[in-house]
Amino acid sequence: MNYVLALFLPPLSILFTGRIFLSIFVFIIWVPAIFFTGGLTHPMFILLAWVLIYQSGEERRTRRLERAWRDED
Repeated sequence: MNYVLALFLPPLSILFTGRIFLSIFVFIIWVPAIFFTGGLTHPMFILLAWVLIYQSGEERRTRRLERAWRDED
């Protein structure tokens, strides 16, 4: 669901990954970029959001696996 949100509002989807300051910074750059370039830079922000969403999912999986390994010992 967060990937779909990244298509329309990349700063908000970055906020949902837990990166508050980065989402504010991206929002400050994203709004003028949309108006000045007519939306040509929007795919760059979508890709950034998708990478961050994927990275946060991988971090979650890694923590879960580490916890499972600790529980086995």
